[in-house]
Amino acid sequence: MTDFVALNEAQVESEIDPFTATRYRQFAAWFPKPTADVLDVGCNTGRGGSVLKALQPAWKIVGLDLLASRLERLPAAVYSGVLCGSATDIPAPDNSFDAVVAGEFIEHLPSRELMAFLHEAFRVLRPHGALALTTPNPGDYKLRWRGGSVLGGSHVSQHHAQALRLQLMMAGFNSVRIRGSGKVSWYLGTRVPLLNLYGSYLATGCKW
Repeated sequence: MTDFVALNEAQVESEIDPFTATRYRQFAAWFPKPTADVLDVGCNTGRGGSVLKALQPAWKIVGLDLLASRLERLPAAVYSGVLCGSATDIPAPDNSFDAVVAGEFIEHLPSRELMAFLHEAFRVLRPHGALALTTPNPGDYKLRWRGGSVLGGSHVSQHHAQALRLQLMMAGFNSVRIRGSGKVSWYLGTRVPLLNLYGSYLATGCKW
């Protein structure tokens, strides 16, 4: 059986990813108004949450991660709570959050667990709440031209945009949108219709 804790402990790129700040600003653009409580899934060491807190100090941010060693490094001034556990069984009551974010996270889940996570995100969101997530784009032209793959290391699944759109709808989300993300969005923005120009994409959905 794959040891996902060990795989993710060995993966440290996320702790220095230069796109993290932009990714979380992209997330915040999709938060409902008003937003009070935010769940940061796969929060790592809290770089993304720090961006959200700077945007709106009143937001109460809770971090969820499988690795206790990373949760211990979260900035206490940013996170009002921490949850150590699996995103497929979130230890929080129904209707707890206005927004759930998951930056470059679902590719770390086995594909069979994706729907469990989406159902859990739907459950813990309040009515009119929003889920925003990014994931590497397996259709990225640059990746394909280089003969590369999303898979490898701690990336144990890959998610095509149209399939994820359908899965979000199957989990109950409305107003599902797919936009470009990743470093290319620094230059092109997020709305270029040719999604495969982007190394990652942003998927959003609402609960209502």
